[in-house]
Amino acid sequence: MRIGVDVGGTNTDAVLLAGKKVLGAVKRPTSSDVSSGISSAIGALISDCDVKPGEITAVMIGTTHFTNAFIQRRELVPVYAIRIGFPAGRGIPPYSSWPADLKALVCGGSSMVRGGFEFDGREISPLDEAAIANAITEARANGIGQIAVSCIFSQLNPDHETRTAALISELAPEMEVSLSSELGRVGLLERENAAIMNASLRPLAATITAAFERALQEQGITAPFYISQNDGTLMSADYMQRYPVMTFAAGPTNSIRGAAWLTGANDAIVVDIGGTTSDVGVLMGGFPRQSTVHVDVGGVRTNFRMPDILSIGLGGGSRVRESAGKVTVGPDSVGFQLLTEGLIFGGDTLTASDIAVASGQISFGEPSRVAGLSPVLVSQARKAVARLIDDAIDRMKTMPGDIPMILVGGGSILVSETPQGVSEMLHPEHAGVANAIGAAIGQVSGEVDRIYNIADAQERAAALADAEAQAKAHAVSAGAAPDSVEIVNIEAVPLQYLPGGATRVVCRAVGDLAMVE
Repeated sequence: MRIGVDVGGTNTDAVLLAGKKVLGAVKRPTSSDVSSGISSAIGALISDCDVKPGEITAVMIGTTHFTNAFIQRRELVPVYAIRIGFPAGRGIPPYSSWPADLKALVCGGSSMVRGGFEFDGREISPLDEAAIANAITEARANGIGQIAVSCIFSQLNPDHETRTAALISELAPEMEVSLSSELGRVGLLERENAAIMNASLRPLAATITAAFERALQEQGITAPFYISQNDGTLMSADYMQRYPVMTFAAGPTNSIRGAAWLTGANDAIVVDIGGTTSDVGVLMGGFPRQSTVHVDVGGVRTNFRMPDILSIGLGGGSRVRESAGKVTVGPDSVGFQLLTEGLIFGGDTLTASDIAVASGQISFGEPSRVAGLSPVLVSQARKAVARLIDDAIDRMKTMPGDIPMILVGGGSILVSETPQGVSEMLHPEHAGVANAIGAAIGQVSGEVDRIYNIADAQERAAALADAEAQAKAHAVSAGAAPDSVEIVNIEAVPLQYLPGGATRVVCRAVGDLAMVE
């Protein structure tokens, strides 16, 4: 039996799975201390399902804590950045593009030292180990405990980054190191930002891990727990403490994976409607489509893997307004206050949920409170909701023709008619907790994104084989059972602007979780 938990900003959802059967699901308010909300949800779940804590074999948790912490500028620590590649990489120093308020919190100093590589793997210059030692001394003098190391073309050759990490371990074993080659993709500045972001969150990751452990201990659960990554797979608690940025956007990803599991679909548009926003993603081969562009998180441009998600201001608590004969829905929302502000709950705010009840799509709250709404108003509001969904689907589709759509989330009651561009609309049972189900069914992945010099067919075959081997090794190190790992995606894109047959290879491997007895 597996328990899946999704810790959102408003609610904490928990589900219990036995094989492919959903035994139960609960929602509880998210708590400020993390652990009590999770403990409450899991306690209610095992009580409702009448199971013993010892029967649980694993717990999977998805959380938005790290995304929220970075966006809200809280619980971050200063980071010292070391960039390897001087003088070639001196044009734009570390932290140059960061928002001023975030830079003030996170920037703990930086150094640019000699070293780095050309795109074909040749050294720009030998690594300046003396300068590394000086940087460590400066960071220690400033009381900095987190170091972010980046190097030119380190995704091609990580040797200078790994050597720097070894030097830091020797000279300052109390410091923690985040390497850009383990986090980001092609693009020095974005990859460097990813390493800095990761480093700033590592102390919080230790706190969150302890909170998760405490919540499970309170319920008498001794089974191992795992954390959702933003590609729809899982990582161990130790892995999460090293790479907390890999949890960014895990919530929408879990919803997409849960939608696939609930319906059996491999390729579809997934619309996850919550209380405030709707997240629209694309299911490809059973996993979320990954973004191919650089992603902005909290005002910082980065390039670690993220799902391709479009968020729109439509949810169950979206405000409905009528002005000059025109009806609009959202983008602002009453959010978690729907249970007090919505008309059907005795409030005085007209919301999208009120429209759904008034139109007869669903019945909850006190329907009599919206019985007197104008039929024209209700009709126009429903059309406004339909337009928002139609536009979002149109923006996320990349191919002509109609495709299936899976509707999940607590606000999925807002949609009753099949949108344009959709061949069939699927609204599965337990759609309201698809996010927690997505966490519970997670597998484990590994990814490689690097540049190879490929001159002929033989070198191409060798490069692809090397990428596959590295991706599989990454998946195993993240907790996958070695015998279950398989390659699910590999792309080789020639880089015409670089000489020598330079080719960017992105390879992804996925395997089943290696359960710890």
